[in-house]
Amino acid sequence: MTVFLLGVGAACLLGLGFVLQQHAAQQLAPGSDMLSYRLLLRLMRQREWLLGIAFMVGGQVLSAIALSVGRISLVEPLLSTNLLFAMGLARTITRQTLGRSGWGGVLLLGSGVTLFIVSGSPTGGGTEAGALRHWLVFGVVAGVALLLVSIAKRLPMLEEATLLALAAGLLYGLQDALTRTAGQRFQHGGVELLLRSWQTYAVVAIGVLGLILVQSAFEAAPLRMSLPALTAAQPLTGIACGVAFLGDRLRVTPGALAWEGLGLLCIVLGVVAIGRHPALPDCCPAVCADAATVRDSGRAAARRRAQEPA
Repeated sequence: MTVFLLGVGAACLLGLGFVLQQHAAQQLAPGSDMLSYRLLLRLMRQREWLLGIAFMVGGQVLSAIALSVGRISLVEPLLSTNLLFAMGLARTITRQTLGRSGWGGVLLLGSGVTLFIVSGSPTGGGTEAGALRHWLVFGVVAGVALLLVSIAKRLPMLEEATLLALAAGLLYGLQDALTRTAGQRFQHGGVELLLRSWQTYAVVAIGVLGLILVQSAFEAAPLRMSLPALTAAQPLTGIACGVAFLGDRLRVTPGALAWEGLGLLCIVLGVVAIGRHPALPDCCPAVCADAATVRDSGRAAARRRAQEPA
C-alpha cells in the first residue's frame, strides 16, 4: 500500500508538472534554442514553468522513495498514470469533456496497469547483475535515444516533438532504474558509497538531458504530440531495466506472460488515446501551424546555406 500511494502521488505531481511546463513552453516565440541549455534559461523567467518544475521535482522525489521500497516493475506502471492527472488539469484549462474516447483511454490505462501488476506479480529476490550488464544496458538505451534525437532533427517540428519525447522517455526509464541502484548503494554504504557510485552522477546527467529533450518537445508542438510517447516509453524501459539488471522477477508461465503482454499493450493504447484527446492543452491551430512553418522554413534555409559552395 505504501508503494502504491507513493507511486500514484508521484504520478499526480508529474502529470500536473508536465501540463504547466508545456503550457509555458508553448508561449515562447519560435527560436533556435531547441536541444540547448539556453532554452532552459529562457523558461526560467516564467513563473508557470517554475511551478511546473517544482511539481515535477516533487514527483521525482516521491518516485525515488517508491523505488527505494518497491520493485521498479511495480512502480513504473503506477507512474504511467501521470497522464490521468495531466488530463484532469488540462480538462480544467480547456473545458473539454472527456467523451467516449477520453473515458475509453482512462479505462484502458487503468485496466492495463491493474492487469500487468496482478498477472506479473512483480517481486524481488533475483540476483542483481554485475557492472558489465549495467553498462551494456546503459549503452543500448542511451544509443537508441541518441539515434532518435539524430533522426528527429531532420523531421518537421510536429514529428520531431514525438521522437524527442520518446528519447526522453527512454532516458527517464533508465534513470528510474539507476535511481533504485543508487538508493541501494546508499542503504548499504551510506553517503560515502553513494558518492563513489557512477550511478549517482548518471542519474543527475540523465535528468538534465531528459529535461532539455522534454522542454524542446513541449516547445516544438502541442502536448498531444509528445506526452503519449514520453509516458509510454518510460515504464516500458524501466521495467526492461529492472528485469535486465536489477533482479526483478515476473511470472514467466505462458498464461502469465500473455496477460502481462496484454496489460502492457493496454497501457500503451490507453496512453495514446488519452494523449490524443482534445482536452489536452493546445495552442490555436493557426498559431501552431504558423510557428511550425516559421521554424521549418528557417531550418530549410539553414540547410540550403550549408550546402552552398563557399
